[in-house]
Amino acid sequence: MPMRCLSFLFSAMLLINSLLVNIVWGQAPAKVQWPVYSQKDLGVSFSPAVTTFKIWAPLAKAARLYLYQEPTGGQGRQLDMQPGNDGCWEVSVQENCEGLYYSFQVFNPSGPGYTWSQEVTDPYAVATGVNGVRAAIVDLAKTDPPGWDRGRLPIGPTNAPVILYELHIRDASMHTSSGIDQKGKYLGLAETGTKNRFGAATGLDHLVSLGVTHVHLLPFFDFRSSDESVASPPYNWGYDPLHYNTPEGTFATSVSDPAARIRELKQLILAFHRKGLKVVMDVVYNHTGLTETSNFEQLVPGYYFRKTADGKFSNASACGNETASEQPMFRKLMLESLLFWVKEYHIDGFRFDLMGIHDISTMNEIASALRQQRPDILLYGEGWTAGSSPLPDSMRALKGQVRHLDGIAVFGDEFRDGIKGSVFDFHQPGFVSGDFDKLSSIKFGLVGGVTHPQIDYSKVNYSKAAYATSPRQMIAYADCHDNHTLWDRLSLSASSYSERERKKMHQLALAMVLTSQGTPFLHAGSEFLRSKKGNENSYNAPDSINAIDWDLISMHDDVVAMVKCLIAMRKTHSAFKLADPASRIRFGKSLPDGLITVEINAKGLGDTWKRVFVVYNGRNDGPMTITAPQQKGKWWSYLWSSKPDQGKYVKRAGSFVVEPLSCSILYQ
Repeated sequence: MPMRCLSFLFSAMLLINSLLVNIVWGQAPAKVQWPVYSQKDLGVSFSPAVTTFKIWAPLAKAARLYLYQEPTGGQGRQLDMQPGNDGCWEVSVQENCEGLYYSFQVFNPSGPGYTWSQEVTDPYAVATGVNGVRAAIVDLAKTDPPGWDRGRLPIGPTNAPVILYELHIRDASMHTSSGIDQKGKYLGLAETGTKNRFGAATGLDHLVSLGVTHVHLLPFFDFRSSDESVASPPYNWGYDPLHYNTPEGTFATSVSDPAARIRELKQLILAFHRKGLKVVMDVVYNHTGLTETSNFEQLVPGYYFRKTADGKFSNASACGNETASEQPMFRKLMLESLLFWVKEYHIDGFRFDLMGIHDISTMNEIASALRQQRPDILLYGEGWTAGSSPLPDSMRALKGQVRHLDGIAVFGDEFRDGIKGSVFDFHQPGFVSGDFDKLSSIKFGLVGGVTHPQIDYSKVNYSKAAYATSPRQMIAYADCHDNHTLWDRLSLSASSYSERERKKMHQLALAMVLTSQGTPFLHAGSEFLRSKKGNENSYNAPDSINAIDWDLISMHDDVVAMVKCLIAMRKTHSAFKLADPASRIRFGKSLPDGLITVEINAKGLGDTWKRVFVVYNGRNDGPMTITAPQQKGKWWSYLWSSKPDQGKYVKRAGSFVVEPLSCSILYQ
């Protein structure tokens, strides 16, 4: 090549590098056409003969791979990486790298010049060493437990009944009443035959007997707040991601073997699938546990996180940063990560933390790709943020935008706070505890957040219009891991009532959730009045607060029996999974305050129940006389004053008496 061409090429490269440096440091136009790497091989491609490492670092002038024998410390072997297409850097190692650890370092712009970044882990890492200090190289095929290939649940109908049960892996086994040997571990939740001290089933067996369809497990990806190096790691919910594609080590029996956490998580999922339970993974792509020192910011400064107008990290997560899902390469990471969990771990659904931070286009692309892999996959998330975001509301997956989401559900906090009172005011009552002004919010939740002519939307809390186009787009719940448990909340807002009365309020709340047209969601242990001893935010509280006391099953077996009864009803009868509640549901008119009746027309739905009549009595001033709709034929009772009845008695058309603070269900 002529010298003048080389000189021109060199000058052009300097100009491009200068432009990129200035853009990153805010000295040039804010927009830049970042290259997009389209292949699906970032991270590690392993084989016993050769392992290839790839990272995306389009600003870098150089990149290095370090290989280690140890998860921490030690002397690494340095290998120079070569530039590839579209901002990719790569290197192949012609040897068996299984069991080694690795990290990356890039020569990136810093102010007016360049500097070497910190050594960081692979954003696409599928295995890590202790505390995620370094990524690890494993042969994933060797981590499959016996029967894994046959253990995936068959794809079911997309309109199959869904009853969600939210559970933290450690909570399930740490209490002495659990009867579980492997306390706090993946394998503990996979144990069967476990019982409390009264002989009642606990853990996995209890979930099966309860009848739920999906178990929503709180984060089990590698999170920052854990310390895997100690025998008794401190408690944390895990909403501070460190590695998106790697299981958390504190739930494994061994942290020294990177493959152990993978194998044991698969054993847990296989145990659930063999019992017919689907697994929902709680994912947190909206922020990372580290910001400036994160692998994202060190590898590609200025790309993965949103910034405010003054150049600071925006913080809609209230955790120090928010990721930029609208950026093609972070969208790519989210999509490939989710597909990895479905393909490698047989995950059946995802719950998106602070989903309102993500953009609608990304969420819809995710939904489309995941359904191509598994048509019955369940997707839902929090349709809000914890702070303001520079991305316009119209572009984000907020609750009010759910009609623009492709079959992705959002949590119905209108219903939640209508039932028990605002989570922001501990002493405010809800419908079950005497505040009957929340009638519109209750109706809103009972029809699943869709339009209904008998709802006064001006009186619905938080939302002044229907946002769902299908009831399946609203998650109906009374409590979850956040805020007080339902029982603890009632102890505050209904403290003047007796424990017996609060128990009836608790039952009525659960009955409302399980008879909603929305997708019902139960917080683990709520079916037996779980308490966290009044702790409102137990994300890092000790096991003495968070561990589930399984003996409560036997102490409140009447509540458990009611929940089982209602779950069985939902799974059997079409009246509680209507596509068009507005045309089939009628609320009673001119009723006393505190009384709600719902008549459901189920004719033509292929069900033995042709008509259903539900009574919610939130009053506590004595029995109430109710008049059933004047229909031909007998009314049979299924639930009577919150007690399973299941047709033992015939209730003829006319007036019936229901107890205070109760739910009753009749059918024809």
